[in-house]
Amino acid sequence: MKKIVLAGGTGFIGEYFQKKFNELGYEVKIISRKPRYISWDNKKEIIEALENAEMLVNLAGKSVNCRYNEANKREIMNSRIRTTNILGEAIHACQKPPEVWMNSSTATIYRHAEDRPMTEEDGEIGSGFSVDVATNWEQAFFSYELPKTRKVALRTAIVLGPGGGVMTPYKNLTKFGLGGVQGPGNQKFSWIHIEDMFRIVLFLNKRKDLEGVFNCSAPNPVDNRELMELMRKQMNVPIGLSSPKWLLELGAIFIKTETELVLKSRWVTPERLEREGFEFRYDTLDKTLQDILKIDKK
Repeated sequence: MKKIVLAGGTGFIGEYFQKKFNELGYEVKIISRKPRYISWDNKKEIIEALENAEMLVNLAGKSVNCRYNEANKREIMNSRIRTTNILGEAIHACQKPPEVWMNSSTATIYRHAEDRPMTEEDGEIGSGFSVDVATNWEQAFFSYELPKTRKVALRTAIVLGPGGGVMTPYKNLTKFGLGGVQGPGNQKFSWIHIEDMFRIVLFLNKRKDLEGVFNCSAPNPVDNRELMELMRKQMNVPIGLSSPKWLLELGAIFIKTETELVLKSRWVTPERLEREGFEFRYDTLDKTLQDILKIDKK
């Protein structure tokens, strides 16, 4: 039986991936902090899981949906660097290591962009804590010389899918009449449907000639104003009150998160994927929301 390893595979994306890989006939090994799975502290079991694996996909890292106090910032950074280093060292110790290692990264690595899209080739790296996390994460990943293992960094936009993730707060805001413009409204929103995210992983696994950095983002970003209009349209909610920046700051403190998640303009396009022939099933936000909200209603 074909085998793949999902590191940090118990979250929103990991659970979806596990189900899909099982449906394709893969044996799925999961590394996680949660009980019942391979522990991050058990180097022997990690190496055994990686031996003869077709693929390693690393999704590990503390959620950024929290307040950026010093303790959380340390954990956000360390959880990504530590797990990446554990995996790199484990692959080194394998006799027959995975053919490809795909490591999560983030489209937040690029600067706040309202003037033009950020591609892999000419995107400008930004500044600040979130960017520091992304650059250190990728630096740790690419620091490993692994002649038998191809390496791919997935610079992932906001992943949308049924049953949870980012969709839950957006649905709640819209449902209760708060689905208007957030902040200025012209900040770009780059996203990807979770099904296309999985299909990208399959595509990059099959294409053994490809490595390096890939933007995992749908090809038609929208601004916040259009995002909220589409949410109201799909949920049949006629009214949506807007939220100025000061109100968002106040609300973020109350629900223990950061306004960067909605105010940073992420204008990211998947130039390399499209050039290499990947075709998105959910290329527009309207199509994406229609699919996700239809499933959530069932």
